[in-house]
Amino acid sequence: MTRAFNFGAGPGMLPAEVLAQVRDELIDLHGSGMSVMEMSHRGKDFMAIAQQSEADLRELLSIPANYKVLFLQGGAQGQFAAVPLNLLGDKRRADYINTGHWSKRAIAEAERFCKVNVAASSETSRFTTIPPQREWSLSADAAYVHYTPNETIGGVEFHWIPDVGDVALVADMSSTILSRPLDVRRFGVIYAGAQKNIGPSGVTVVIVREDLLDRVQADTPSIFNYRLQAEQGSMFNTPCTFAWYVAGLVLDWLKRKGGLAAMGEINKRKADKLYGCIDGSGGFYSNPVDPPCRSWMNVPFTLADSRLDEVFLKEAQAATLLQLKGHRAVGGMRASIYNAMPEEGVDTLVQFMQQFAHKNG
Repeated sequence: MTRAFNFGAGPGMLPAEVLAQVRDELIDLHGSGMSVMEMSHRGKDFMAIAQQSEADLRELLSIPANYKVLFLQGGAQGQFAAVPLNLLGDKRRADYINTGHWSKRAIAEAERFCKVNVAASSETSRFTTIPPQREWSLSADAAYVHYTPNETIGGVEFHWIPDVGDVALVADMSSTILSRPLDVRRFGVIYAGAQKNIGPSGVTVVIVREDLLDRVQADTPSIFNYRLQAEQGSMFNTPCTFAWYVAGLVLDWLKRKGGLAAMGEINKRKADKLYGCIDGSGGFYSNPVDPPCRSWMNVPFTLADSRLDEVFLKEAQAATLLQLKGHRAVGGMRASIYNAMPEEGVDTLVQFMQQFAHKNG
């Protein structure tokens, strides 16, 4: 069987080496006589997996000792509620930066728990750019500042970290975490759904600075209580053991690939190749995002003649280039090129796009 190149936005492509290891270990993990899906989450076999995966994540991201690492459930959307519940403390206001679909969803959920100040928004530009920080209107009494470093639908990405002083900076890094080196010390909380760069869907990584654990609201549901989960090693309730195990294999794969510095170089090359194809197509393809804000991970593009969209998708699928249809909110196409997408996949897509434009232009 030939593996296709899967450009889906999430769940995204997983490394072939990891999938092969999962296949080989699925029935009998390390001579235990059990599948990882059958193991007690508190047994020594799974505890070793959990401890190693946390150690590998800490190594890859150089996470300081004063940060807790949690492997939770509920996805990033669960964290839209968990963040205000855990970080408001005695305050009732939080600042949010609105740069697209997932920022808006985070804002809508936070409004159930606190007064949200939208300190900056790019909605008037149809979310094709990022407001410069000099234009932000941050609150003097905000408990935290939340932003979405990468918007998977609009393909807009921060290539800089906001400076918000002593206020806790919170980031939904679901679609950009582990794609390049990151200074974790700049953040109060980082959270990320696994299904793009970490592993399969089902587990959500939360990295939280210890001094923030005392802010949790008394009525926060236990499974979303950062302090409680940190005290229980993310095992207050039964975790997603299979997803956690696969995430651990992906983290080990990243280390073998040379870590995040090496991965960042690969991801930058992949993005440059794809944007180069779009920009060099003579208008056959176009990307609406302000070039300094273009995402390395999610590349939306449209065809000048939208009547060719279905033909493009059909022929791409025949060439084993899958899940290129754009999100229904923006239309067109979208190529998600997360860590597991090999450079060969981008090269193959670029070649296909050039041939399609030559034939239909």
